[in-house]
Amino acid sequence: ATALGLSATEISSRIREADGKVQSGRLQGDVDLTIGVSGEIETLDRLRQVVLRENDQGAAVRLGDVATIERTPLAPAEELAVANGKPAILVGALAQDGVQIDRWMTFLRDELETGQDAVPLGIEETLLFDQSEYTLNRLAEVATNMAIGVGLVVAVLFVTLGVRAAAIVALVLPIVSLATLATMNMIGLPIHQMSVTGLIVALGLLVDAAIVMTDEVRRRLQNGMERSKAVGDAVSRLTAPLLASTVTTALAFTPMILLPGPAGDFVGAIAIAVVLMLVWSLFVALTVTPALAGWLLPDAERGTFLSRGISIPFLGRIFEASIRLAVNNPIRAMAVALILPVLGFAAFPTLTAQFFPGVDRNQFYLEINMPAGTAISETVRIAAEMDAEIRSDDGTSSVYWSIGRSGPAFYYNIVGNRSQEPGYAQAMVTTVTDADAARMVPALQAEFDRAFPQAQIIVRGLVQGPPVDAPVEVTITGQDISELRRLGDQLRALMADLDMVTQARAGVNGGAPQVRFEVDETRARLLGLDVTDVAAQINAALVGVTGGSLVEGTEQLPVRVRMGDGLRSDIQAISDMPILLPGAAQISASGDFPAVPLSAIATPVVEPAESVITRTDGLRENTVQAFLVPGVLPEEALQDVLAAIDSTGFALPAGYTLSLGGDSDARSSTVGNLLASVGLIVTLTIATIVLTFNSFRLTAIALVICVLSAGLSMLSLAVMQFPFGIQAIIGVIGSIGVSINAAIIILTGLQQDPDAATGDRSAMARVVAGSSRHIVSTTITTFGGFLPLILEGGGFWPPFAVAIAGGVLLSTVISFYFTPPAFALFGVKRPKAKPEKVTPLADDNLVQLAHAAE
Repeated sequence: ATALGLSATEISSRIREADGKVQSGRLQGDVDLTIGVSGEIETLDRLRQVVLRENDQGAAVRLGDVATIERTPLAPAEELAVANGKPAILVGALAQDGVQIDRWMTFLRDELETGQDAVPLGIEETLLFDQSEYTLNRLAEVATNMAIGVGLVVAVLFVTLGVRAAAIVALVLPIVSLATLATMNMIGLPIHQMSVTGLIVALGLLVDAAIVMTDEVRRRLQNGMERSKAVGDAVSRLTAPLLASTVTTALAFTPMILLPGPAGDFVGAIAIAVVLMLVWSLFVALTVTPALAGWLLPDAERGTFLSRGISIPFLGRIFEASIRLAVNNPIRAMAVALILPVLGFAAFPTLTAQFFPGVDRNQFYLEINMPAGTAISETVRIAAEMDAEIRSDDGTSSVYWSIGRSGPAFYYNIVGNRSQEPGYAQAMVTTVTDADAARMVPALQAEFDRAFPQAQIIVRGLVQGPPVDAPVEVTITGQDISELRRLGDQLRALMADLDMVTQARAGVNGGAPQVRFEVDETRARLLGLDVTDVAAQINAALVGVTGGSLVEGTEQLPVRVRMGDGLRSDIQAISDMPILLPGAAQISASGDFPAVPLSAIATPVVEPAESVITRTDGLRENTVQAFLVPGVLPEEALQDVLAAIDSTGFALPAGYTLSLGGDSDARSSTVGNLLASVGLIVTLTIATIVLTFNSFRLTAIALVICVLSAGLSMLSLAVMQFPFGIQAIIGVIGSIGVSINAAIIILTGLQQDPDAATGDRSAMARVVAGSSRHIVSTTITTFGGFLPLILEGGGFWPPFAVAIAGGVLLSTVISFYFTPPAFALFGVKRPKAKPEKVTPLADDNLVQLAHAAE
């Protein structure tokens, strides 16, 4: 082509001119017809006949004479996909909001099965990922645990309150649950893992209200009160405390509803479900429950062990005596009761902070980041070797790769934001069991780090919560890009030396290597060339120029003209590539076409390109990311990183700042947003309790009990060695809700009893002992309801269940041995001093006073 004075650009122009897919005019008269011309490119043979050069004698040079014409995929490919070792096209389908995933997947499977006959021979459709299976399994596990919990609740009530009371609570549970589900459907809240979690949290609170109301009616009936009066008196007695406990607990969950951003989307459903169930449980507890209790429970003359529940008078007398001892020695009793909460707060610093836990799932993914400038063919080769290693494991079910860009999203918090990167690849691995995934992640990380030192490989399990790019991130902010690069490299090397870190990378680096031809502009101008002419000819020869198109069915395939692979892959051949001079289209007297080799006017230089620069508020920043050994919590690694920074003397120049990102930043942001509305919530909570008790002193006692309940939950987490994450926070709030309920019931009973309210210590012990049955019942049932979740194991449910169940179980100490003594010290009504009786003066005395005044 060069010998003919043709460049790739001119050849492409000749092809485009020879393509007859253009309108040539219209024949108009009696008819109106479109006129076309022949020459439309429809086959490769037509391309070969395109004329490039001709002379006066009729000789012509055609495209087929100087070029190899092939129908091939785009080469080099911008992106590739491989599924189970075979080339593939990955298609991700996302259901619309409000669609029931299991029904939607049924339609999709039917569509795939129906379309099998239309799939060409040699091609197969394979469903690699089906989210509905995980959703249904997860909901089935939760439903099973919930059913076991409800069974334990009813069994405990059968023993403590009797079969009739247990039947009442068992009947109330589905009523409230169905009403809550109907309300969730009305407001558009779907049933998923988080909303079901909210239902489980509210289950303990729901049982609490039902048990308290049932037991209050039972006590009145046992004392001989008429049924209608017993129901009315119980409702009158409990309306205020149940309303107060419902409002305060709902307010405790309100910050989660108000939480903005991805974290709010994640945990907001929990809080909404809790609040809905609390509202319905209050309504049912004040209407349906007392009616059923007044109808079904036995009166004083009737009833056996089965209908009344277990009763051990000896233990009851000992318990009442202990309460009497506590209220008679309030300061000592309160000091002893404070031991457990204080231990909990003391243990809080030892709890490892965690944003969101990992996922027990038979899936994990890995990412490959090749050195800058790596061709996609090399990335494909590395991925193929890794793929063979992964599929050789008996625990592997399927593997699919996306090379050059992120793959289709298969998990809600994995962000696919990588594209047009030849050195990047992502794989999603599905294993046979959850245990296989947990086993393979650390094993593959260690094996691939050893076998492929030229690549940065990150093998990661799935985690809950909003998306986080890396577990540990440290961001350096400043202006000079060279200094940012130096500091980032120093910090990256520091992180990479830590035992907990598998890979570390910096956002600002030396950039991808590039070849730059330094053009001798003077020499080029003497030849009639300028820099843009040289650049255009190099680009056309190596990258290619498209002109015209080949019609194939309903597709138009572009025709690209470029030099052969031998030229494009050899820097020396590129340097010797001829550059046509202006006027090359005209044959000189000697018959030659004027051209010079590129090396005659330019010298190649290899140098780094500038990397991408990220700015925040106009300031340049370099973010260094660290990826961790599987099983290591981000907070543990972050503390190691900060300690290494301090110990190595890493210092920032003036004008440069360091900030934390990753899991720590996401956690801090979430906690900050949660605390943003705390002031308003606390104010409303105080107002609710004050209106309930009409006493600031009792309100203060209730608020102190809320704080102590949080300490008890932290003590439970510390004893069981669970991290303090978002699920633990939800558990602590739920524990406070149950504990404040018991405190409000006891304080209201003490306040409403005439003798106890005026300081009668025996009356206080009697009132507390009378409330002990339903408080103990609610405590045991709440613990039993969460016991299946504790025993199930995993990263999500146990910390959440332990925080609630452990806190509620330990809160009995506060309910019985802190609340009554505190009431005895601060809540007793002091009798008003009676005014002295003034004796009227006699008339004689009045006369004497008058004379004295004169």
